[in-house]
Amino acid sequence: MSTIYEVARLAGVSPATVSRVMNGMNVSPERSKRVREAAEALSFRPSRTARTLRRQNSEVIALVIPDIENPFFTSLARGVEDVAQAAGYSVVLCNTDEDHDKEARYLDIAIGANMAGVILAAAGDHSDVSELIERGRPVVAVDRGPHGFDIDAVTVDNRAGGRSATKALLEAGHRRIACITGPQDVETATGRADGWADALTAAGAPVDPSLLRYANFRVDGGEQAMAELLELPEPPDAVFVANNLMSVGALQVLAERGILPPRTGLAIFGDLPFVPLVPLPITVVHLPARLIGTTAANLLLERINGDDQPARTIVLRNRIAPR
Repeated sequence: MSTIYEVARLAGVSPATVSRVMNGMNVSPERSKRVREAAEALSFRPSRTARTLRRQNSEVIALVIPDIENPFFTSLARGVEDVAQAAGYSVVLCNTDEDHDKEARYLDIAIGANMAGVILAAAGDHSDVSELIERGRPVVAVDRGPHGFDIDAVTVDNRAGGRSATKALLEAGHRRIACITGPQDVETATGRADGWADALTAAGAPVDPSLLRYANFRVDGGEQAMAELLELPEPPDAVFVANNLMSVGALQVLAERGILPPRTGLAIFGDLPFVPLVPLPITVVHLPARLIGTTAANLLLERINGDDQPARTIVLRNRIAPR
């Protein structure tokens, strides 16, 4: 079996550099490439047992997300797994269904199993990661974070995305624009709704509370909210839907009523998971889901390997475009 010293000699670097590469720490791309090629040529595999004993935790990280059926989180998970696997870590995927009790159980398991760290899309603003922090386990929030904790986070500008989507509907000539967003205790939902209100206010249009609907970020939530909006004495002429799955439900209701876009304006936050056979004029706020995952995984690995700088929040840009 080859050793770290043999890999170092073949790669022309120090054993410490080999160790840094194998532990997922920051090394120049050129040196990292040489080390990985040398390790592959020598069939070198780092000792998991030694590394676990040295760190007092496993080479496993937990990814705790609210809905694995949502393609946004599936893509995010792929980004996390790509980075973790390259650094020698395995990923345990935990689906909470936005249930705080389920989430708490998964976080307890992460502690009990000595997992190296956690990447968390919180079930709500009141998610509790205090015990993880007390035990020195790094936590990185993605998409949405628990309030009151000084931890790293990777997100997108939800308010700006909601504002841009609503502005696009206003520019298309719509004036009575509704908003279907997620639960009130989830910051992504409230941020996107705030962006909707910002755009209306900037355009001199009234922000009608009856046109704002909170739902569950799922298909059935979009269906119910859209049906309620269409039953109003004065229904909206356009709708901003604040996530991809709810937009599917909203489209189903519009199709049943025979008022699909362009008859009813529609802008959505996140790419449609199921593309209609007939092209529809819909404004889409595209989300860099996979990049969120890779960015979060890199932050977590840095913390696992001793990075102690102040907590960072990385806000990635959205891209808006007609579909």
